[in-house]
Amino acid sequence: MAMLAPTPAGLAGRDLLSVDQLGRDRLIELLDLADHLKMLQGRGVPHRLLPGRTLAMIFQKASTRTRVSFEVGIGQLGGSAVVLSSSEMQLGRGESIEDTGIVLSRYVDAIMIRAGAHAEVEALAAAACVPVINGLTDLHHPCQALADAQTLRERLGDLDGRTLAWVGDGCNNVCHSLITAVGMLGMEVRVATPLGFEPDPAVVAAAGPVTVTDDPLEAVAGADAVATDVWTSMGQEAERDQRVSNLTPYQVNRELLASAAPGHVVLHCLPAHYGEEITHEVLHGPSSAAWDEAENRLHAQKALMAMVMA
Repeated sequence: MAMLAPTPAGLAGRDLLSVDQLGRDRLIELLDLADHLKMLQGRGVPHRLLPGRTLAMIFQKASTRTRVSFEVGIGQLGGSAVVLSSSEMQLGRGESIEDTGIVLSRYVDAIMIRAGAHAEVEALAAAACVPVINGLTDLHHPCQALADAQTLRERLGDLDGRTLAWVGDGCNNVCHSLITAVGMLGMEVRVATPLGFEPDPAVVAAAGPVTVTDDPLEAVAGADAVATDVWTSMGQEAERDQRVSNLTPYQVNRELLASAAPGHVVLHCLPAHYGEEITHEVLHGPSSAAWDEAENRLHAQKALMAMVMA
Protein backbone atom coordinates (compact mmCIF):
# COMPACT_ATOMS: atom_id res chain seq x y z
CA MET A 1 0.00 0.00 0.00
CA ALA A 2 1.29 3.47 -0.91
CA MET A 3 2.49 5.66 1.91
CA LEU A 4 0.88 9.01 2.56
CA ALA A 5 3.05 11.95 1.64
CA PRO A 6 4.00 14.27 4.50
CA THR A 7 1.82 17.36 4.48
CA PRO A 8 3.92 20.52 3.99
CA ALA A 9 3.28 22.77 6.96
CA GLY A 10 4.34 26.05 5.38
CA LEU A 11 0.74 27.14 4.73
CA ALA A 12 -0.78 25.98 8.02
CA GLY A 13 -3.19 28.58 9.33
CA ARG A 14 -2.72 30.89 6.33
CA ASP A 15 -5.34 32.32 3.98
CA LEU A 16 -5.26 31.84 0.22
CA LEU A 17 -6.90 34.81 -1.45
CA SER A 18 -4.65 34.96 -4.54
CA VAL A 19 -2.05 32.68 -6.09
CA ASP A 20 0.86 35.05 -5.60
CA GLN A 21 0.53 34.56 -1.81
CA LEU A 22 1.99 31.08 -2.27
CA GLY A 23 5.31 31.88 -3.90
CA ARG A 24 6.98 29.49 -6.32
CA ASP A 25 8.28 26.96 -3.78
CA ARG A 26 4.96 26.57 -1.94
CA LEU A 27 3.08 26.36 -5.23
CA ILE A 28 5.29 23.47 -6.36
CA GLU A 29 4.88 21.75 -2.97
CA LEU A 30 1.12 22.07 -3.26
CA LEU A 31 1.04 20.71 -6.82
CA ASP A 32 3.29 17.80 -5.86
CA LEU A 33 0.93 16.97 -3.00
CA ALA A 34 -2.06 17.23 -5.35
CA ASP A 35 -0.40 14.76 -7.72
CA HIS A 36 0.26 12.38 -4.84
CA LEU A 37 -3.30 12.57 -3.52
CA LYS A 38 -4.63 11.95 -7.03
CA MET A 39 -2.44 8.85 -7.28
CA LEU A 40 -3.65 7.59 -3.90
CA GLN A 41 -7.27 8.07 -4.87
CA GLY A 42 -6.70 6.27 -8.16
CA ARG A 43 -5.31 3.30 -6.21
CA GLY A 44 -8.16 3.36 -3.72
CA VAL A 45 -5.84 4.27 -0.82
CA PRO A 46 -7.54 6.29 1.96
CA HIS A 47 -5.89 9.62 2.71
CA ARG A 48 -7.69 11.03 5.74
CA LEU A 49 -5.34 13.90 6.43
CA LEU A 50 -7.98 16.08 8.12
CA PRO A 51 -10.02 13.79 10.39
CA GLY A 52 -12.73 15.66 12.26
CA ARG A 53 -12.01 19.01 10.60
CA THR A 54 -14.89 21.17 9.35
CA LEU A 55 -14.98 23.53 6.38
CA ALA A 56 -17.62 26.26 6.11
CA MET A 57 -18.50 27.03 2.48
CA ILE A 58 -20.20 30.38 1.75
CA PHE A 59 -21.79 30.82 -1.67
CA GLN A 60 -22.82 34.26 -2.86
CA LYS A 61 -22.63 33.03 -6.47
CA ALA A 62 -23.89 29.87 -8.16
CA SER A 63 -21.47 26.95 -8.36
CA THR A 64 -21.06 23.44 -9.72
CA ARG A 65 -17.37 22.50 -9.74
CA THR A 66 -16.36 24.59 -6.71
CA ARG A 67 -19.11 23.25 -4.48
CA VAL A 68 -18.83 19.60 -5.47
CA SER A 69 -15.02 19.46 -5.46
CA PHE A 70 -14.67 21.12 -2.05
CA GLU A 71 -17.48 19.14 -0.44
CA VAL A 72 -16.29 15.80 -1.83
CA GLY A 73 -12.66 16.72 -1.13
CA ILE A 74 -13.06 17.52 2.55
CA GLY A 75 -15.01 14.29 2.96
CA GLN A 76 -12.24 12.25 1.37
CA LEU A 77 -9.77 13.93 3.73
CA GLY A 78 -11.85 12.78 6.71
CA GLY A 79 -13.58 16.07 7.44
CA SER A 80 -16.99 17.55 6.75
CA ALA A 81 -18.49 20.62 5.10
CA VAL A 82 -21.22 23.07 6.12
CA VAL A 83 -22.71 24.58 2.97
CA LEU A 84 -24.14 28.10 3.37
CA SER A 85 -25.74 30.43 0.84
CA SER A 86 -25.86 34.12 1.71
CA SER A 87 -29.66 34.08 1.31
CA GLU A 88 -29.92 31.46 4.06
CA MET A 89 -27.59 33.26 6.45
CA GLN A 90 -27.90 36.41 8.52
CA LEU A 91 -25.30 37.72 6.07
CA GLY A 92 -28.18 38.04 3.63
CA ARG A 93 -30.16 40.09 6.17
CA GLY A 94 -27.51 42.68 6.90
CA GLU A 95 -24.99 41.02 9.24
CA SER A 96 -21.52 42.24 8.33
CA ILE A 97 -18.95 40.00 6.67
CA GLU A 98 -16.58 40.78 9.57
CA ASP A 99 -19.07 39.55 12.20
CA THR A 100 -19.78 36.48 10.08
CA GLY A 101 -16.06 35.66 10.01
CA ILE A 102 -15.69 36.07 13.78
CA VAL A 103 -18.65 33.79 14.51
CA LEU A 104 -17.75 31.08 11.99
CA SER A 105 -14.21 30.99 13.38
CA ARG A 106 -15.69 29.75 16.67
CA TYR A 107 -17.27 26.75 14.89
CA VAL A 108 -15.11 25.62 11.99
CA ASP A 109 -11.48 25.01 11.02
CA ALA A 110 -11.50 26.93 7.72
CA ILE A 111 -13.82 28.99 5.52
CA MET A 112 -14.17 28.87 1.74
CA ILE A 113 -16.12 31.72 0.14
CA ARG A 114 -17.33 32.25 -3.42
CA ALA A 115 -18.18 35.92 -3.69
CA GLY A 116 -18.29 39.00 -5.87
CA ALA A 117 -16.11 41.82 -4.62
CA HIS A 118 -12.58 40.78 -3.70
CA ALA A 119 -12.52 43.40 -0.94
CA GLU A 120 -15.31 41.54 0.83
CA VAL A 121 -13.25 38.36 0.96
CA GLU A 122 -10.28 40.33 2.24
CA ALA A 123 -12.50 41.75 5.00
CA LEU A 124 -13.67 38.24 5.92
CA ALA A 125 -10.08 37.00 6.12
CA ALA A 126 -9.03 39.96 8.25
CA ALA A 127 -11.79 39.22 10.78
CA ALA A 128 -11.63 35.42 10.83
CA CYS A 129 -9.30 33.47 13.10
CA VAL A 130 -9.21 30.45 10.78
CA PRO A 131 -7.84 30.16 7.22
CA VAL A 132 -10.00 31.67 4.48
CA ILE A 133 -9.87 30.26 0.94
CA ASN A 134 -11.00 32.33 -2.01
CA GLY A 135 -13.32 30.13 -4.07
CA LEU A 136 -13.84 32.95 -6.60
CA THR A 137 -14.05 36.73 -6.65
CA ASP A 138 -14.27 39.28 -9.46
CA LEU A 139 -10.49 39.69 -9.32
CA HIS A 140 -9.04 36.24 -8.59
CA HIS A 141 -9.85 32.53 -8.90
CA PRO A 142 -6.82 30.87 -7.29
CA CYS A 143 -8.36 27.41 -6.90
CA GLN A 144 -9.01 27.20 -10.63
CA ALA A 145 -5.44 28.24 -11.34
CA LEU A 146 -4.09 25.48 -9.08
CA ALA A 147 -6.08 22.86 -10.99
CA ASP A 148 -4.98 24.37 -14.31
CA ALA A 149 -1.33 24.30 -13.30
CA GLN A 150 -1.66 20.69 -12.18
CA THR A 151 -3.25 19.81 -15.53
CA LEU A 152 -0.54 21.58 -17.53
CA ARG A 153 2.19 19.72 -15.64
CA GLU A 154 0.42 16.42 -16.35
CA ARG A 155 0.11 17.19 -20.06
CA LEU A 156 3.34 19.08 -20.76
CA GLY A 157 5.77 18.05 -18.03
CA ASP A 158 8.19 20.74 -16.83
CA LEU A 159 6.60 24.10 -17.62
CA ASP A 160 9.79 26.14 -17.52
CA GLY A 161 10.28 27.70 -20.95
CA ARG A 162 6.86 26.69 -22.25
CA THR A 163 4.35 29.25 -23.53
CA LEU A 164 0.75 29.91 -22.51
CA ALA A 165 -1.58 32.09 -24.57
CA TRP A 166 -4.76 33.50 -23.05
CA VAL A 167 -7.31 34.47 -25.70
CA GLY A 168 -10.45 36.51 -24.99
CA ASP A 169 -11.41 38.68 -22.05
CA GLY A 170 -8.17 39.54 -20.28
CA CYS A 171 -9.79 41.40 -17.37
CA ASN A 172 -11.03 38.10 -16.01
CA ASN A 173 -10.50 36.40 -12.64
CA VAL A 174 -9.39 33.11 -14.21
CA CYS A 175 -6.94 34.91 -16.49
CA HIS A 176 -5.53 36.88 -13.56
CA SER A 177 -4.87 33.79 -11.44
CA LEU A 178 -3.70 31.56 -14.27
CA ILE A 179 -1.10 33.93 -15.69
CA THR A 180 0.23 34.47 -12.17
CA ALA A 181 0.51 30.74 -11.43
CA VAL A 182 2.12 29.70 -14.71
CA GLY A 183 4.44 32.69 -14.64
CA MET A 184 5.71 31.49 -11.27
CA LEU A 185 6.36 28.09 -12.88
CA GLY A 186 8.49 29.61 -15.65
CA MET A 187 6.04 29.83 -18.56
CA GLU A 188 6.08 32.68 -21.06
CA VAL A 189 2.66 34.35 -20.97
CA ARG A 190 0.83 36.08 -23.81
CA VAL A 191 -2.62 37.64 -23.49
CA ALA A 192 -4.65 38.41 -26.62
CA THR A 193 -7.54 40.73 -25.85
CA PRO A 194 -9.22 43.79 -27.40
CA LEU A 195 -8.67 47.33 -26.20
CA GLY A 196 -10.51 47.87 -22.93
CA PHE A 197 -10.36 44.20 -21.91
CA GLU A 198 -6.74 44.08 -20.72
CA PRO A 199 -5.83 42.30 -17.47
CA ASP A 200 -5.53 44.35 -14.29
CA PRO A 201 -2.15 46.19 -14.39
CA ALA A 202 -1.36 45.27 -10.78
CA VAL A 203 -1.92 41.58 -11.56
CA VAL A 204 0.29 41.80 -14.64
CA ALA A 205 3.04 43.45 -12.62
CA ALA A 206 2.90 40.65 -10.03
CA ALA A 207 2.75 37.92 -12.68
CA GLY A 208 6.10 38.76 -14.22
CA PRO A 209 6.81 39.10 -17.95
CA VAL A 210 3.43 39.17 -19.73
CA THR A 211 2.91 40.21 -23.35
CA VAL A 212 -0.48 41.84 -23.99
CA THR A 213 -1.59 42.10 -27.62
CA ASP A 214 -4.80 42.64 -29.57
CA ASP A 215 -3.75 39.99 -32.12
CA PRO A 216 -4.85 36.43 -31.22
CA LEU A 217 -2.72 34.92 -33.98
CA GLU A 218 0.38 36.58 -32.54
CA ALA A 219 -0.40 35.23 -29.08
CA VAL A 220 -1.15 31.66 -30.17
CA ALA A 221 1.75 31.21 -32.61
CA GLY A 222 3.89 28.39 -31.22
CA ALA A 223 2.04 28.31 -27.89
CA ASP A 224 2.10 25.08 -25.89
CA ALA A 225 -1.17 25.93 -24.13
CA VAL A 226 -4.14 28.08 -25.11
CA ALA A 227 -6.67 29.14 -22.46
CA THR A 228 -9.96 30.97 -22.56
CA ASP A 229 -13.11 31.57 -20.51
CA VAL A 230 -16.65 32.80 -21.10
CA TRP A 231 -16.98 36.34 -22.39
CA THR A 232 -19.87 37.24 -20.09
CA SER A 233 -19.26 36.27 -16.46
CA MET A 234 -21.78 36.28 -13.63
CA GLY A 235 -22.90 39.86 -13.01
CA GLN A 236 -22.07 41.05 -16.55
CA GLU A 237 -25.29 39.90 -18.23
CA ALA A 238 -26.43 43.46 -19.04
CA GLU A 239 -23.25 43.96 -21.11
CA ARG A 240 -23.58 40.68 -23.02
CA ASP A 241 -24.34 41.96 -26.54
CA GLN A 242 -21.53 44.52 -26.53
CA ARG A 243 -19.03 42.06 -25.04
CA VAL A 244 -19.84 39.41 -27.65
CA SER A 245 -19.45 41.97 -30.41
CA ASN A 246 -16.03 43.08 -29.13
CA LEU A 247 -14.72 39.59 -28.46
CA THR A 248 -15.98 37.64 -31.50
CA PRO A 249 -12.56 37.82 -33.27
CA TYR A 250 -11.04 36.08 -30.20
CA GLN A 251 -12.86 32.75 -30.48
CA VAL A 252 -10.68 29.68 -29.87
CA ASN A 253 -11.37 27.50 -32.89
CA ARG A 254 -9.59 25.08 -35.19
CA GLU A 255 -8.32 27.85 -37.47
CA LEU A 256 -6.73 29.82 -34.62
CA LEU A 257 -5.11 26.72 -33.15
CA ALA A 258 -3.47 25.79 -36.45
CA SER A 259 -0.56 28.07 -35.49
CA ALA A 260 -0.12 26.63 -31.96
CA ALA A 261 2.72 24.24 -31.15
CA PRO A 262 2.30 20.56 -32.01
CA GLY A 263 0.80 18.73 -29.04
CA HIS A 264 -0.67 21.93 -27.62
CA VAL A 265 -3.22 21.86 -24.80
CA VAL A 266 -6.48 23.83 -24.65
CA LEU A 267 -7.78 24.97 -21.26
CA HIS A 268 -11.29 26.13 -20.34
CA CYS A 269 -12.52 26.35 -16.73
CA LEU A 270 -16.17 25.65 -17.71
CA PRO A 271 -19.05 26.18 -18.17
CA ALA A 272 -18.58 26.92 -21.87
CA HIS A 273 -20.70 28.97 -24.25
CA TYR A 274 -20.25 27.05 -27.47
CA GLY A 275 -19.95 29.22 -30.54
CA GLU A 276 -18.74 32.19 -28.51
CA GLU A 277 -15.35 31.90 -26.77
CA ILE A 278 -14.74 28.34 -28.01
CA THR A 279 -16.20 25.86 -30.46
CA HIS A 280 -17.68 22.51 -29.50
CA GLU A 281 -15.22 20.85 -31.87
CA VAL A 282 -12.23 22.19 -29.95
CA LEU A 283 -13.55 21.71 -26.40
CA HIS A 284 -14.39 18.08 -27.16
CA GLY A 285 -11.36 17.52 -29.37
CA PRO A 286 -8.02 15.80 -28.72
CA SER A 287 -6.23 18.96 -27.56
CA SER A 288 -8.80 19.78 -24.88
CA ALA A 289 -7.81 19.34 -21.23
CA ALA A 290 -11.02 20.86 -19.86
CA TRP A 291 -12.26 17.64 -18.32
CA ASP A 292 -8.92 16.97 -16.60
CA GLU A 293 -9.02 20.54 -15.30
CA ALA A 294 -12.47 19.94 -13.84
CA GLU A 295 -11.32 16.74 -12.13
CA ASN A 296 -8.16 18.36 -10.84
CA ARG A 297 -10.19 20.95 -8.96
CA LEU A 298 -10.79 18.09 -6.51
CA HIS A 299 -7.16 17.05 -6.15
CA ALA A 300 -5.62 20.53 -6.05
CA GLN A 301 -8.14 21.76 -3.48
CA LYS A 302 -7.59 18.69 -1.31
CA ALA A 303 -3.90 19.54 -1.27
CA LEU A 304 -4.69 23.16 -0.46
CA MET A 305 -7.04 22.23 2.39
CA ALA A 306 -4.53 19.75 3.77
CA MET A 307 -1.87 22.43 3.81
CA VAL A 308 -3.83 25.33 5.29
CA MET A 309 -5.77 23.19 7.79
CA ALA A 310 -2.82 21.05 8.87
